[in-house]
Amino acid sequence: MSVNRREFVALAAGGAAAATAGVSADHGLAADDAKTIKAIAFDGFPIIDPRPVFARAEEIFPGKGLELGNAWRTRQFEYTWLRTLGARYADFWRVTEESLVFAAKALGIDLSADQRDQLMQTYLNLKAWPDVAPALKQLREAGIRMAFLSNLTDAMLDAVVKNSGLEGLFEPHLSTDKVRAFKPDPRAYQMGVDAFKLRKQEIAFAAFAGWDVAGAKWFGYPTFWVNRLNALVEELSSTPDGIGSGLGDLVKFVLA
Repeated sequence: MSVNRREFVALAAGGAAAATAGVSADHGLAADDAKTIKAIAFDGFPIIDPRPVFARAEEIFPGKGLELGNAWRTRQFEYTWLRTLGARYADFWRVTEESLVFAAKALGIDLSADQRDQLMQTYLNLKAWPDVAPALKQLREAGIRMAFLSNLTDAMLDAVVKNSGLEGLFEPHLSTDKVRAFKPDPRAYQMGVDAFKLRKQEIAFAAFAGWDVAGAKWFGYPTFWVNRLNALVEELSSTPDGIGSGLGDLVKFVLA
């Protein structure tokens, strides 16, 4: 969890690392393997820019928004993992709300129902990172199939697609709601194989978080880490096949 904390502290601070991070791509795939990639399964946040969530938290709670956003995000993922391990699934919207309530209580912040709703609504107003649309169009023109494979609900994913003008670029969402198990559970990653009807080796997984890179690699996908924050690789005996700072780097990796 330490990398997640660092990642989202950096996001809340304005994403400076994302703006300056260069490509650190050490492609582990052989050339023949890279040519077999026919589809990309995307985690939500290589596409979705979450920084407005942190900005809104700071607007509502000046001087405390950064700390609240960091605690909220950390608890969000801890709850997804605990609910999957305990077979007590709840969708990501509910997990997000429960995590926010807990984080506020833990920090001694008096969170009203209206403030809670304002922060939750921010998730439905998010847009894509600036480099996303041209990269996706280039991949689409090259015949690469694409879909979200994400913990987020269909409604949350629909919102960012609409907000960003990305209609028609993705195949139906592969939300973990379909299998009632959050990543990195193998049932979540299996959705890509089932939906694309391709071999694992033909589906690249594009991740935002280091732990998601590891989970997808354990499952058997070629993995590309959209490491917008220049974070460290997790110590999970697994490394991504490619790393870059944005979607342009993913395009180069897939179309190499």
